[in-house]
Amino acid sequence: MIYNSIVETIGNTPLIRLNNLNKGIEGEILVKVEYFNPGNSMKDRMAVKMVEDAEKAGILKPGGTIIEGTSGNTGMGLALAAISKGYKCIFTMADKQSKEKIDILKAVGAEVIVCPTNVAPDDPRSYYAVAQKLNKDIPNSFYPNQYDNPSNWKAHYETTGPEIWRDTEGEITHFAAGVGTGGSMSGTAKFLKEQSESLISVGIDTYGSVFKKYKETGEFDDNEIYPYLTEGIGEDILPKNVNFSVIDHFIKVTDKDAAVMTRRLAKEEGLFVGWSCGSAVHGALEYAKENLKKGDRMVILLPDHGTRYLGKVYNDDWMRNHGFLEDKAYGTARDIVSSRKDGYQLVVVEKTTKIKEAIAIMNEKSVSQIPVMEGEHVIGSLTDNKLLLKIIENPELKDANVSEVMEDSMQFVALDSTLDVLSSMVEREKAVLVRDDNHRVHIVTKHDILAAITK
Repeated sequence: MIYNSIVETIGNTPLIRLNNLNKGIEGEILVKVEYFNPGNSMKDRMAVKMVEDAEKAGILKPGGTIIEGTSGNTGMGLALAAISKGYKCIFTMADKQSKEKIDILKAVGAEVIVCPTNVAPDDPRSYYAVAQKLNKDIPNSFYPNQYDNPSNWKAHYETTGPEIWRDTEGEITHFAAGVGTGGSMSGTAKFLKEQSESLISVGIDTYGSVFKKYKETGEFDDNEIYPYLTEGIGEDILPKNVNFSVIDHFIKVTDKDAAVMTRRLAKEEGLFVGWSCGSAVHGALEYAKENLKKGDRMVILLPDHGTRYLGKVYNDDWMRNHGFLEDKAYGTARDIVSSRKDGYQLVVVEKTTKIKEAIAIMNEKSVSQIPVMEGEHVIGSLTDNKLLLKIIENPELKDANVSEVMEDSMQFVALDSTLDVLSSMVEREKAVLVRDDNHRVHIVTKHDILAAITK
């Protein structure tokens, strides 16, 4: 087939099955690899639609200038559209973005203005504000505003969603994607949910972003906002393209876990992808290990290509300088689990167990924390110090069921969660739980983490 321009090759990217990183998950995991687009990212889809919709509306006229604030990938899509249609491009970018992204945009003829990251969105120095001012000052210019422009989500509603539905033959139960401007998640999820009301969508957020708490509480909490390194997901604003009604759950992922998973995708699956792809896969797999069952099929959207991050996540020195590469002693939950003997058995009690029996079990097994079960599901926990206080206050409780005094369940974490992440979690809370590749549940305590660090 002969195409009239490069933008005609956008779309119809492949779905690829994960074969190694999905161990221990009962359902099937597929990834939609968007770096097969000509600009090496999913942003090509909405960039062209924003331009074409602006042309139809008479907002963008011949010889005009496209001005946008971008983390890099949207800029690339807009630049390709501009080349094919004869427009100029000026892009503003936050200074946390990789040098490769800036160089690529310059290579396709765009002017790039780098702005500080750690300023408020309404600060005149922010890349949002600088782009808006340029749009006001430059005649015959168009500011797409990917955050609020409905052409963003509509591009994915019209292309990404239908492609996934077609290629899975309608057999998809879960969809997961990172949430930044919100277009790819919202547009794709909206289409898929219209085809299947039972479909569950999982949005991937980052620590330092407001999305997860806002979804769960309706509160925009400024305390949730702090600097983070991952590019392309999370926000300190609420873009109009984030449709929270079509996003069922949010999972937050640390910069480190995202970077480590990005490298694992390259080494273990042959998928040389970008940093937010690692976020999407880490978060989606964390959700899948607890929620997918046999016969389920999850599709994860992988936004871009690894060439954008050669100086960062694929650079050992950069990773080490940021504490993302460590000696083996500072490993992961997987290392703790792997060191246990074959006969390891998690000590648990049922919710109907008498409290005095639970105390006897804890004493016999020399454990200070214990999960409470209902059948095969963990529904709560007991800790010796809080249990002791309750018994002293009311001695008759010893003959009651565990369900009357149990605390919230211990949190499940991903098998490849690093020790520093585990340490921060058990410092704030109680022990955590993890499933190994054979789906057996293990407990990880402060003592386990200290033992792993000091080996």
